[in-house]
Amino acid sequence: MDFNRRPLTLRPHKLPFRRHLTRAAVALIYREGDDGHPELLFIQRARREGDPWSGDMAFPGGRMQPEDATPRAAAERETLEETGLDLARHGRFEARLSDLVTRHHSRWRPMVVTPYVYCWQGPSAVAANHEVERVVWISIDHLAARENQGKLSWRTPIGTFKLPCCRYQDCCIWGLSYSMLRELLGRKAIG
Repeated sequence: MDFNRRPLTLRPHKLPFRRHLTRAAVALIYREGDDGHPELLFIQRARREGDPWSGDMAFPGGRMQPEDATPRAAAERETLEETGLDLARHGRFEARLSDLVTRHHSRWRPMVVTPYVYCWQGPSAVAANHEVERVVWISIDHLAARENQGKLSWRTPIGTFKLPCCRYQDCCIWGLSYSMLRELLGRKAIG
């Protein structure tokens, strides 16, 4: 990563059983902003009936398909489909972060999500598809600032939980995306 030109210091955690579960992958894409400071790309998921993460902030990505040779290839394909950003042509792969376990959207079966970090070196135009309500680049400084951290009340059938999050304008980054963001920020000294 280019934040301070220091390499990642920790090895990502790889789940030993990941090959036996459904796999998904996402791309954490950063670039130099107009002010010279790094910013990270997020998508806001399109709002859909029955989708529990409808409208949430996320990183582009999705489930592996038979044509994907690796989870990283899935992250690149899904990013191209969702945003029009061609990571194979204009992205510089930098790192793999730790595997995370979640569940399928409509089922309770576990799914392993692997995040990959890229530096974007291409054109600034983005072409969001039907799965994406909007694409936004957020300053790393904003994402790291203590005053933008908070708690999100998340209601479940067994009670309400207070989950950590990062607030940006009218949006909230939480859940897996927040965990990936924290790992990324924790691995780099951002200046």
